[in-house]
Amino acid sequence: MNRDTQRRVDAIRARSTEAENHLIDAYSGGGVSRREFVRRGTVLGMSLTSLGFLASACGSGDTSGGNGGGTATTAEQTAKVQPGGTFKAGINIPAGAVDPVTVADDGGLAMLGQTGEYLTWSDSKLTLQPRLAESWEPNQDNTAWTFKVRQGVKFHNGKDLTADDVVATFDRLADPDNASAALSAFRGVLSKGNIRAVDPQTVEFQLDAPNGNFPYLVSSDNYNTIVLPQNYDGDWEKTFIGTGPFKLERFNQGQGATFVKNPDYWDAQRKPNPDRTEIRFYEKEQARVLALQSGEVDAIAQFSVSGGKALLTDPNVQTIALKASTHRQVHMRTDREPFTDKRVRQAMALLVDRRALVDGLFEGRAQLGNDSPFSPVYKYTDTTVPQRQQDVERARALLADAGMADGFEVTIDTYDAFEMPSLAQLIQNDVKPAGIRVKLNIGTSSTYYGDAVFGKSRWLDSVMGITDYGHRGVVNVFLGAPLVSDGTWNAAHFRNKRYDRLVRQFTAQSDIDQQKATARRIQELLLDETPMMIPYFYDFLTGVRKGFGGVETTAMAHIQLTGAGQTV
Repeated sequence: MNRDTQRRVDAIRARSTEAENHLIDAYSGGGVSRREFVRRGTVLGMSLTSLGFLASACGSGDTSGGNGGGTATTAEQTAKVQPGGTFKAGINIPAGAVDPVTVADDGGLAMLGQTGEYLTWSDSKLTLQPRLAESWEPNQDNTAWTFKVRQGVKFHNGKDLTADDVVATFDRLADPDNASAALSAFRGVLSKGNIRAVDPQTVEFQLDAPNGNFPYLVSSDNYNTIVLPQNYDGDWEKTFIGTGPFKLERFNQGQGATFVKNPDYWDAQRKPNPDRTEIRFYEKEQARVLALQSGEVDAIAQFSVSGGKALLTDPNVQTIALKASTHRQVHMRTDREPFTDKRVRQAMALLVDRRALVDGLFEGRAQLGNDSPFSPVYKYTDTTVPQRQQDVERARALLADAGMADGFEVTIDTYDAFEMPSLAQLIQNDVKPAGIRVKLNIGTSSTYYGDAVFGKSRWLDSVMGITDYGHRGVVNVFLGAPLVSDGTWNAAHFRNKRYDRLVRQFTAQSDIDQQKATARRIQELLLDETPMMIPYFYDFLTGVRKGFGGVETTAMAHIQLTGAGQTV
C-alpha cells in the first residue's frame, strides 16, 4: 500500500467507530469476503464510496462473496433502452387491500414500491443503499440508531418530506392497535413513542433491545415501511401517495394500476425512463406465464420452475435469477394433537425427501433447507450443522415411541400459488409409509391468509400449513415473527424460552463470528424441537421479454421499473 493510500485509510479509520474498525480488521485479515465487507459496512452506515476504497486498498482480492447472495442476469438488462413509452409488468394479485400498514404478501409489497420509498433499499446483493435516509449510525451498544433524512424531497402532493413524517410513519407501524404487518419485525425491537425528531433532518430510534441489523428493519426488507406524510389518515388506494419516481394514474382493484413519471422526483440518477407503467394482476401463475409469452406484459416479477418451466427454454424470454433466502415454512402446531410431542414433528421431517423436492420441483435451482431459517446466503449460517436427511425407519421408531405406531390423520392447509400445491402432494406421499394420512385443503391466497391475525386466518390457526416466505437480507424477521413465543406470525404456536433468549442474543450482535456461534445453537435447537419444516431455499426467478431491459428486481418480489424500456 503506497503512502497516499495509507493516509486515506488512516483518515477513514480515525473517524470510524469501534465496530467499523473491527470490520475493517476482519476484512484485511481475510475473515470476511469483499461482498460481505461491503454489505456489513452499509448496515453500520459507512458510505459506499469509503467502502469501495477500503475494499480495494485493504483487501486480498477475494470477491467470491462466501455464502452471500448472488445474481445472474442477461446482457439485455444492462443494455441501453429507448426513452419513453409504456412498460407493462405482471404480478401476483394482492391478497387484500393495498394498505402500507397491513400488506403482508408479495403482490401487495410490489405495489407499495411503485410510488412509495424507504429510508434504505436492500438490493439483490443484500447491500443497503441510501434512499430517503442519507446516512445512519448506531450508538456504542446498538440500542439507538440515528438517521439523517434527505432534504429536497417532496411527496406527490407537493409537501416537503421532513423528520416528522418519518416519526409518524414508524409510530404508526409500531402501534399494536393498528394491526400493522411491520410488527413482524418491530415487536420487541421498536415501540411506538420511541422514535423522535432531533431536528427537521434527524430521526433517532430508541430500541427496546440492542439490534445490530436495525437498518434492514426500516428498509425495503420490511416492506410496510414506505414513508408517508405525517397527516396520512388511511385509504391509500385512493392516492398511492409517496415520494417515488412514479405517481398513480389509475387503480382498478383486482385488476391492476397505471402510473406516470413523477416530474418532481428528487433523484437525478433514478429519473424514470418510461412515460407510463402498467402493473397487471394475475391470480394464477400460469396466466402470468402466458401473458409474458404472448406479449401481454413485458415482464413478470416472479415465476417458479414448476409453473414456469416453459419460460426457462423460451428463446424470447430472459430469466433473471437471484440466490435468496426465499422459502416455504411447513408449520406444525405444537399446542395441538398430533404435534404436541416433538417426536411426532421430528418424524414428519424425517419422512420428507428434500433432495427429491429440490431436484423435482426446482430442477436444482434451490438449496437444501435444514428446518431453520438460516439460509446458505447468510454469512453467519453454520453450514457444518448436520443436514437432516430422509430416514423412514427412524421416523417409524419415533412415532412408535410417541404412541402413534399406526400413524394419524392430519390436514395440510395452503393456497394455489407457485409450487405449493405440488409440495403439499409430495409431503402427502412421503409420509404414507409411516401410516400418516394427509388431507389437502388448497384454496386462494386471500382465504388462506384471511385477516392475518390469530383467530381469523387459516394460516395462523391451521394445525399444519404451508406458507410462502419471501426473501429478507437478514434473518431477523424469520427468527422472530414465526418462532418467538409472542411472534405475530407464529403459526406453529411455538413457545420456548431458551429459543427466545438465543434470538435476543443473536439480534443484539453485530460481529460475524459471534453471530455464527449463536446461529449454530439456534439451528440445533430448531432441529431438535422441529416446530416447522423448511425443506429448501429456492432461487428467485423473474421473466423479461426479449428486447426489453432495465428491469430491477429483488428476491422479495420488489420490481423497480425506473430504468425499464425497449432495448436500443
